[in-house]
Amino acid sequence: MAEKDADGALTEAALAQAVEHARGYVSTRRGRPVWASATADALRRSLGGPLPHASTAPADVVAALAAAAEAGLVTTTGPRYFGFVTGGALPAAMAADWLAAAWDQNAALYVMSPAAAIVEEIAGAWLIELLGLPAHASIAFTTGCHMANFTALAAARHELLRRAGWDVEKQGLQSAPRLTVLVGDEVHVSVVGALRLIGIGSQTLVRVAADDQGRMRAEALDAALSHMNGPAIVCAQAGNVNTGAFDPFDAIADACAGHGAWMHVDGAFGLWAAASDQLRPHVRGVNRADSWATDAHKWLNVPYDSGLAFTSHPEAHRAAMSMDASYLVRSAGEPREGMDWTPESSRRARGLAVYAALRSLGRRGLEDMIDRCSALARRFGARLASDPSVAILNDVVLNQALVRVGDSDARTADVLRRVQDERVCWLGGTTWHGVHAIRISVSNWSTTEEDIDRSAESILRAVQQTG
Repeated sequence: MAEKDADGALTEAALAQAVEHARGYVSTRRGRPVWASATADALRRSLGGPLPHASTAPADVVAALAAAAEAGLVTTTGPRYFGFVTGGALPAAMAADWLAAAWDQNAALYVMSPAAAIVEEIAGAWLIELLGLPAHASIAFTTGCHMANFTALAAARHELLRRAGWDVEKQGLQSAPRLTVLVGDEVHVSVVGALRLIGIGSQTLVRVAADDQGRMRAEALDAALSHMNGPAIVCAQAGNVNTGAFDPFDAIADACAGHGAWMHVDGAFGLWAAASDQLRPHVRGVNRADSWATDAHKWLNVPYDSGLAFTSHPEAHRAAMSMDASYLVRSAGEPREGMDWTPESSRRARGLAVYAALRSLGRRGLEDMIDRCSALARRFGARLASDPSVAILNDVVLNQALVRVGDSDARTADVLRRVQDERVCWLGGTTWHGVHAIRISVSNWSTTEEDIDRSAESILRAVQQTG
């Protein structure tokens, strides 16, 4: 008993250190400089050195880690981080993620954690309803949208080859019927990466023309499909990574139906528009797809890592992912086994944070968050466009704004560097239609109009300094 008490005391001391530092970080995130202050070499010095020979008390390890890492932290949880579509973990989701670590549940099988299994079942049903997907759709809780795309596309590969008389899980790809994959010219790199993982090389993709906002042209897709023979996958997009634009899903679904193609939707952040009455018209027809992928750590604002894959073909989904062995104890008649639907076997119970976020926000709270971020993106664009030397390159239809300063790549890059150095906000750079641009993504639950105005002033100061 004494040994158990000593172990408990060590754990409690370490947790107390973690809570103390976490509270300090969270309480100051609104006023913190957004970009890190330490260089890579400084972080190597503070965190590195030889591997210790002797053991160190857990609480001391946590305290030293927090102190050494502090200067290298990016305030992605704060309200003025706009560099990537990165949500800033909701309080309930963050706390639930702490519980997931403390409980240390393996969400692979029901017998490993009945609570984790039921939480995923319930949260999955809520998500399917919120996003307007078919009620019978399957769901997988993955590490991120890259693995969500991989999961959904593996299900597509299974089903299309099954229809062609080929069992890809048993027979592999070496002699399989050829799969043709069509993507828009503005396809996200994670889709290309996921396709590589299922054996579809990037050079084999059929590129379909897109319009000036990055939307796939449905008539070009229909024409491309008319020249195809054999099974085909079409990858559409909800929320272009630069502009936030949406592909025309109804027209794409018509083209896919006419040619027997599987329609997949990469909706890493844009699929969340389906949760908003105001924005839902952008995703009209998205429910007609065969599979979908999105991120919860983007616009649901849960901690990393949390991706979601859905398919309207549960049998194909399970066949593509499921594995079995004599020691894997399955519970007859019990709920779904998590490992049947994801690329991983053992995995943390990441569904707990998703469940907590949805329970905390509710339907109305989620809709308000999506609408508010989109309105703030429009405000951001309008504030910047008040300077005649600033151009907004996209129609701000969601949470993305593309900014160019003057008619110069160099000046745009200089403005971005100055804003980063000031550390009031953090923005990302990108290339759009061959020119350099500044990319603004608004997706944090805690961002306010004041944060937008303060950030816009920082950017406009940089514009004036380079004028």
